[in-house]
Amino acid sequence: MKKTYLYWLLLPGLLFLAVFMVIPIVLTIGSTFVQNSSFTLEGYLHFFKDPYFLKILLTTLEVSVVTTLVCVLLGFPTAYYISQKAPRRKGILLALAIFPLLTSPVVRSFSWMVILGRKGLLNNVLIGLGLVDEPLNILYTPAAMIIGLVHLFLPLMIISLIGVLENIDGDLVHAAQSLGASRFSAFRKIVFPLSVPGLIIGSILVFVGSLTAYTTPALLGGKQRVIATFLYQNAMTLNDWFLASVIATIMIVITFIVVGLLNKAAHKLNPKG
Repeated sequence: MKKTYLYWLLLPGLLFLAVFMVIPIVLTIGSTFVQNSSFTLEGYLHFFKDPYFLKILLTTLEVSVVTTLVCVLLGFPTAYYISQKAPRRKGILLALAIFPLLTSPVVRSFSWMVILGRKGLLNNVLIGLGLVDEPLNILYTPAAMIIGLVHLFLPLMIISLIGVLENIDGDLVHAAQSLGASRFSAFRKIVFPLSVPGLIIGSILVFVGSLTAYTTPALLGGKQRVIATFLYQNAMTLNDWFLASVIATIMIVITFIVVGLLNKAAHKLNPKG
Protein backbone atom coordinates (compact mmCIF):
# COMPACT_ATOMS: atom_id res chain seq x y z
CA MET A 1 0.00 0.00 0.00
CA LYS A 2 2.83 2.38 0.86
CA LYS A 3 4.59 1.77 -2.49
CA THR A 4 1.34 2.38 -4.38
CA TYR A 5 0.97 5.71 -2.57
CA LEU A 6 4.49 6.70 -3.60
CA TYR A 7 3.77 5.82 -7.23
CA TRP A 8 0.73 8.12 -7.17
CA LEU A 9 2.99 10.94 -6.01
CA LEU A 10 5.07 10.46 -9.16
CA LEU A 11 2.05 10.77 -11.44
CA PRO A 12 1.83 14.62 -11.70
CA GLY A 13 5.51 14.94 -12.57
CA LEU A 14 5.37 12.09 -15.08
CA LEU A 15 2.29 13.59 -16.76
CA PHE A 16 3.97 16.99 -16.97
CA LEU A 17 7.11 15.49 -18.56
CA ALA A 18 5.06 13.37 -20.95
CA VAL A 19 2.85 16.23 -22.17
CA PHE A 20 5.46 18.98 -22.40
CA MET A 21 8.65 17.04 -23.24
CA VAL A 22 8.24 13.43 -24.37
CA ILE A 23 5.28 13.88 -26.73
CA PRO A 24 6.72 17.01 -28.47
CA ILE A 25 10.08 15.27 -28.93
CA VAL A 26 8.43 12.15 -30.36
CA LEU A 27 6.31 14.24 -32.73
CA THR A 28 9.35 16.24 -33.82
CA ILE A 29 11.38 13.11 -34.55
CA GLY A 30 8.44 11.41 -36.25
CA SER A 31 7.86 14.38 -38.56
CA THR A 32 11.37 14.00 -40.03
CA PHE A 33 10.45 10.60 -41.49
CA VAL A 34 7.24 11.74 -43.17
CA GLN A 35 7.03 13.95 -46.24
CA ASN A 36 4.06 14.20 -48.60
CA SER A 37 2.30 11.50 -46.54
CA SER A 38 5.02 8.92 -47.21
CA PHE A 39 8.04 7.55 -45.36
CA THR A 40 11.31 9.23 -46.30
CA LEU A 41 14.92 9.66 -45.25
CA GLU A 42 15.45 12.54 -47.65
CA GLY A 43 15.99 15.07 -44.87
CA TYR A 44 18.90 13.15 -43.35
CA LEU A 45 20.41 12.25 -46.74
CA HIS A 46 20.26 15.91 -47.74
CA PHE A 47 21.87 16.99 -44.48
CA PHE A 48 24.80 14.54 -44.54
CA LYS A 49 25.48 15.04 -48.26
CA ASP A 50 25.78 18.81 -47.99
CA PRO A 51 29.38 19.92 -47.19
CA TYR A 52 28.11 23.16 -45.66
CA PHE A 53 25.84 21.31 -43.22
CA LEU A 54 28.61 18.87 -42.31
CA LYS A 55 31.02 21.74 -41.67
CA ILE A 56 28.52 23.29 -39.25
CA LEU A 57 28.09 19.95 -37.47
CA LEU A 58 31.85 19.36 -37.21
CA THR A 59 32.44 22.91 -35.96
CA THR A 60 29.78 22.38 -33.29
CA LEU A 61 31.30 19.07 -32.17
CA GLU A 62 34.80 20.58 -32.11
CA VAL A 63 33.67 23.54 -30.01
CA SER A 64 31.72 21.28 -27.63
CA VAL A 65 34.56 18.78 -27.16
CA VAL A 66 37.22 21.45 -26.62
CA THR A 67 34.95 23.34 -24.21
CA THR A 68 34.37 20.14 -22.21
CA LEU A 69 38.10 19.33 -22.06
CA VAL A 70 39.00 22.85 -20.95
CA CYS A 71 36.30 22.77 -18.28
CA VAL A 72 37.68 19.44 -17.00
CA LEU A 73 41.25 20.78 -16.89
CA LEU A 74 40.20 23.97 -15.10
CA GLY A 75 37.35 22.60 -13.04
CA PHE A 76 38.96 19.53 -11.49
CA PRO A 77 41.82 21.27 -9.64
CA THR A 78 39.49 24.10 -8.65
CA ALA A 79 36.89 21.72 -7.27
CA TYR A 80 39.54 19.67 -5.46
CA TYR A 81 41.01 22.79 -3.86
CA ILE A 82 37.58 24.01 -2.71
CA SER A 83 36.58 20.58 -1.38
CA GLN A 84 39.64 20.50 0.90
CA LYS A 85 38.83 23.78 2.63
CA ALA A 86 36.98 24.37 5.88
CA PRO A 87 33.17 24.71 5.57
CA ARG A 88 33.11 28.49 5.99
CA ARG A 89 35.82 29.18 3.42
CA LYS A 90 34.39 26.47 1.17
CA GLY A 91 31.06 28.31 1.06
CA ILE A 92 32.74 31.56 0.06
CA LEU A 93 34.84 29.92 -2.66
CA LEU A 94 31.84 27.99 -3.96
CA ALA A 95 29.80 31.19 -4.17
CA LEU A 96 32.59 32.84 -6.17
CA ALA A 97 32.82 29.81 -8.45
CA ILE A 98 29.12 29.79 -9.32
CA PHE A 99 28.80 33.58 -9.54
CA PRO A 100 28.87 33.54 -13.39
CA LEU A 101 25.62 31.56 -13.32
CA LEU A 102 23.92 34.58 -11.73
CA THR A 103 24.73 36.76 -14.74
CA SER A 104 22.77 36.72 -17.99
CA PRO A 105 24.50 34.94 -20.91
CA VAL A 106 23.83 38.02 -23.01
CA VAL A 107 25.70 40.27 -20.56
CA ARG A 108 28.60 37.83 -20.35
CA SER A 109 28.81 37.54 -24.13
CA PHE A 110 28.84 41.31 -24.62
CA SER A 111 31.57 41.55 -21.98
CA TRP A 112 33.71 39.10 -23.92
CA MET A 113 33.04 41.05 -27.11
CA VAL A 114 34.56 44.09 -25.39
CA ILE A 115 37.55 42.04 -24.21
CA LEU A 116 38.24 40.05 -27.39
CA GLY A 117 37.57 42.69 -30.08
CA ARG A 118 40.34 44.02 -32.32
CA LYS A 119 40.38 47.17 -30.21
CA GLY A 120 39.43 45.34 -27.06
CA LEU A 121 41.14 45.00 -23.72
CA LEU A 122 43.11 41.86 -24.60
CA ASN A 123 44.60 43.24 -27.82
CA ASN A 124 45.42 46.55 -26.16
CA VAL A 125 47.33 44.74 -23.41
CA LEU A 126 49.19 42.48 -25.84
CA ILE A 127 50.18 45.41 -28.06
CA GLY A 128 51.12 47.51 -25.04
CA LEU A 129 53.44 44.74 -23.79
CA GLY A 130 54.97 44.38 -27.25
CA LEU A 131 53.91 40.74 -27.58
CA VAL A 132 52.09 41.33 -30.88
CA ASP A 133 52.43 43.97 -33.60
CA GLU A 134 48.86 43.78 -34.90
CA PRO A 135 45.54 43.05 -33.14
CA LEU A 136 44.62 39.37 -33.03
CA ASN A 137 41.45 38.21 -34.75
CA ILE A 138 39.85 36.35 -31.86
CA LEU A 139 36.29 37.66 -31.88
CA TYR A 140 33.86 35.92 -34.25
CA THR A 141 35.92 32.73 -34.34
CA PRO A 142 35.44 29.26 -32.81
CA ALA A 143 38.06 30.26 -30.20
CA ALA A 144 35.85 33.12 -29.03
CA MET A 145 32.89 30.75 -28.75
CA ILE A 146 34.96 28.31 -26.70
CA ILE A 147 36.07 31.08 -24.33
CA GLY A 148 32.49 32.23 -23.83
CA LEU A 149 31.17 28.70 -23.34
CA VAL A 150 33.90 27.82 -20.83
CA HIS A 151 32.95 30.91 -18.84
CA LEU A 152 29.32 29.85 -19.08
CA PHE A 153 29.60 26.17 -18.14
CA LEU A 154 32.70 25.92 -15.94
CA PRO A 155 30.61 26.44 -12.76
CA LEU A 156 28.54 23.36 -13.66
CA MET A 157 31.70 21.26 -13.84
CA ILE A 158 32.95 22.64 -10.53
CA ILE A 159 29.64 22.02 -8.76
CA SER A 160 29.40 18.45 -10.10
CA LEU A 161 32.92 17.62 -8.94
CA ILE A 162 32.70 19.28 -5.52
CA GLY A 163 29.65 17.19 -4.63
CA VAL A 164 31.69 14.02 -5.20
CA LEU A 165 35.13 15.13 -3.97
CA GLU A 166 33.94 16.38 -0.59
CA ASN A 167 32.39 12.97 0.13
CA ILE A 168 35.64 11.07 -0.43
CA ASP A 169 36.92 9.88 2.94
CA GLY A 170 40.27 11.55 3.61
CA ASP A 171 41.32 8.57 5.71
CA LEU A 172 41.63 6.54 2.51
CA VAL A 173 44.31 8.89 1.20
CA HIS A 174 46.10 8.97 4.57
CA ALA A 175 46.02 5.18 4.73
CA ALA A 176 47.52 4.89 1.24
CA GLN A 177 50.30 7.36 2.14
CA SER A 178 51.04 5.51 5.38
CA LEU A 179 51.52 2.33 3.32
CA GLY A 180 54.13 4.01 1.15
CA ALA A 181 52.13 5.60 -1.65
CA SER A 182 53.16 9.06 -2.79
CA ARG A 183 50.62 11.89 -2.82
CA PHE A 184 50.36 11.61 -6.61
CA SER A 185 49.87 7.83 -6.47
CA ALA A 186 47.19 8.19 -3.78
CA PHE A 187 45.45 10.80 -5.88
CA ARG A 188 45.66 8.69 -9.06
CA LYS A 189 44.53 5.44 -7.48
CA ILE A 190 41.99 6.70 -4.92
CA VAL A 191 40.77 10.25 -5.45
CA PHE A 192 40.51 10.22 -9.23
CA PRO A 193 38.61 6.88 -9.58
CA LEU A 194 36.16 7.92 -6.85
CA SER A 195 35.61 11.29 -8.54
CA VAL A 196 34.70 9.76 -11.91
CA PRO A 197 30.89 9.99 -11.36
CA GLY A 198 31.11 13.74 -10.81
CA LEU A 199 33.51 14.08 -13.73
CA ILE A 200 31.12 12.25 -16.05
CA ILE A 201 28.08 14.22 -14.90
CA GLY A 202 29.94 17.50 -15.30
CA SER A 203 31.21 16.50 -18.75
CA ILE A 204 27.71 15.58 -19.89
CA LEU A 205 26.29 18.89 -18.64
CA VAL A 206 29.05 20.91 -20.31
CA PHE A 207 29.01 19.01 -23.61
CA VAL A 208 25.24 19.02 -24.00
CA GLY A 209 25.06 22.66 -22.93
CA SER A 210 27.75 23.63 -25.45
CA LEU A 211 26.08 21.56 -28.18
CA THR A 212 22.73 23.27 -27.72
CA ALA A 213 23.88 26.78 -26.69
CA TYR A 214 22.52 29.58 -28.85
CA THR A 215 23.13 33.02 -27.31
CA THR A 216 26.88 32.76 -26.73
CA PRO A 217 27.75 31.29 -30.17
CA ALA A 218 25.41 33.75 -31.89
CA LEU A 219 27.07 36.77 -30.28
CA LEU A 220 30.70 35.62 -30.16
CA GLY A 221 30.72 33.49 -33.30
CA GLY A 222 29.43 36.07 -35.74
CA LYS A 223 29.11 34.36 -39.13
CA GLN A 224 30.54 31.16 -37.67
CA ARG A 225 27.55 28.85 -37.58
CA VAL A 226 26.93 26.16 -34.99
CA ILE A 227 24.08 23.72 -35.07
CA ALA A 228 21.89 25.67 -32.62
CA THR A 229 22.12 28.93 -34.58
CA PHE A 230 21.64 26.97 -37.81
CA LEU A 231 18.45 25.41 -36.40
CA TYR A 232 17.14 28.83 -35.38
CA GLN A 233 17.93 30.25 -38.82
CA ASN A 234 16.01 27.49 -40.61
CA ALA A 235 13.03 27.60 -38.28
CA MET A 236 12.57 31.34 -37.71
CA THR A 237 14.19 33.00 -40.74
CA LEU A 238 13.81 30.50 -43.59
CA ASN A 239 10.63 28.94 -42.15
CA ASP A 240 11.95 25.49 -43.08
CA TRP A 241 10.53 23.52 -40.17
CA PHE A 242 11.25 20.16 -41.79
CA LEU A 243 15.01 20.78 -41.92
CA ALA A 244 14.85 22.35 -38.45
CA SER A 245 13.24 19.14 -37.14
CA VAL A 246 15.98 17.07 -38.81
CA ILE A 247 18.64 19.21 -37.13
CA ALA A 248 16.88 18.90 -33.76
CA THR A 249 16.71 15.11 -34.14
CA ILE A 250 20.42 14.93 -34.98
CA MET A 251 21.18 16.96 -31.85
CA ILE A 252 19.09 14.57 -29.74
CA VAL A 253 20.82 11.51 -31.21
CA ILE A 254 24.27 13.02 -30.63
CA THR A 255 23.31 13.75 -27.03
CA PHE A 256 22.28 10.13 -26.38
CA ILE A 257 25.43 8.81 -28.07
CA VAL A 258 27.70 11.04 -25.97
CA VAL A 259 25.87 10.13 -22.75
CA GLY A 260 26.24 6.42 -23.58
CA LEU A 261 29.94 6.74 -24.41
CA LEU A 262 30.68 8.70 -21.25
CA ASN A 263 28.80 6.16 -19.13
CA LYS A 264 30.87 3.36 -20.68
CA ALA A 265 34.02 5.33 -20.00
CA ALA A 266 32.93 5.83 -16.39
CA HIS A 267 32.36 2.10 -15.99
CA LYS A 268 35.84 1.32 -17.31
CA LEU A 269 37.52 3.93 -15.14
CA ASN A 270 35.60 2.91 -12.03
CA PRO A 271 34.02 -0.57 -12.49
CA LYS A 272 32.81 -0.68 -8.89
CA GLY A 273 31.28 2.82 -9.01
